[in-house]
Amino acid sequence: LHLELRGTRIDLDRDTLVSLPESLLIAMFPHGLALNKPDVYSDHGESPSPSSDNTLWTFVDFDPACLDYILQYYRQALTQPLPTQLNTTAYSPLADKHPIIVLREELEYFGLPKNKGDMATLKLACGQHLVQHNSIFSALQKNITRQKNVAEQHLIEMLCDAGFQPTDRWGYRALEPMRTCITSMSMVMLKTSGSEHAMATAQKLLLFWRKPARKCWWDGTSFETQDQTIRLWARRTWTLELALV
Repeated sequence: LHLELRGTRIDLDRDTLVSLPESLLIAMFPHGLALNKPDVYSDHGESPSPSSDNTLWTFVDFDPACLDYILQYYRQALTQPLPTQLNTTAYSPLADKHPIIVLREELEYFGLPKNKGDMATLKLACGQHLVQHNSIFSALQKNITRQKNVAEQHLIEMLCDAGFQPTDRWGYRALEPMRTCITSMSMVMLKTSGSEHAMATAQKLLLFWRKPARKCWWDGTSFETQDQTIRLWARRTWTLELALV
């Protein structure tokens, strides 16, 4: 398959494409992609662009840096030994695969200035401020502290049992062009050995293969820019799933 991602052209074999996380495929091809047809079309309904050698390129509105981060992690995972097998029949068909936990965040933000000036510059400053704060769990921890949410605390503990660290930062984080939105992603190899608690967590997370789970919440903060204090609201949507390579 020949893909053009925001001006960057890459060749991707079909086996690698279908092994990508389900949530990622939905983001890349929101209207679907017919793998058995040579005349595929872009998300905007435009036919692929032929090159000088008549290669048809499928347009995809997706950051190539994010896809590169995922493919590099896949290649790294394949160099690791296969994980310790869990004592469950549900896992036995996956014995020759490397399980990877994929955590993706879509953050939509809204800045409320006291004095309206150059709004385009203001929105960019808000986005850059949020991109710099790239700790994975800090926003959720803030929500837990404020609301004493036990379920959210259990979510962090489960992810750390699976392979994340409490101080981890996003592996990929970037502003979306022409939108007040930030996309982030991080991946870890699922731990299938160690304590009984860690192994029980791994068994739970195996249920997320091809079945992403989502969580959404709001948080607010303030920061100084353009000689004024901006009240900044963020709507965060987390998608958690398991990928197998």
